[in-house]
Amino acid sequence: QVQLVESGGGLVQAGGSLRLSCAASERAFRSYTKAWFRQAPGKEREFVAARRWIDDSTYYADSVKGRFTISRDNAKNMVYLQMNSLKPEDTAVYYCAADPGPNIRTTTYTFWGQGTQVTVSS
Repeated sequence: QVQLVESGGGLVQAGGSLRLSCAASERAFRSYTKAWFRQAPGKEREFVAARRWIDDSTYYADSVKGRFTISRDNAKNMVYLQMNSLKPEDTAVYYCAADPGPNIRTTTYTFWGQGTQVTVSS
């Protein structure tokens, strides 16, 4: 059982940056696809970014492409989401997720963190 703990959320002005971190409890995490999702009030949880462990390929939602970057540090069992040029519509609870399978964009990940709030003011 992999436990995921996010950190780094907060309040930022539009145009600013934040870096989210996700710490995993197990070394097996390095062999999982890692992803970030977000959920705004009244909306469904949506895919943001993913990094596939088998070939280190990355995937992004169109809405964040060019602004967000997902990275990982296998030695520390960590995954990060660097968010630049933030917009008010990026406001949401951001969740870290991990899965040993081939899933990339759907919400059927096996392991989830508790979420961290990101609020972007205009």
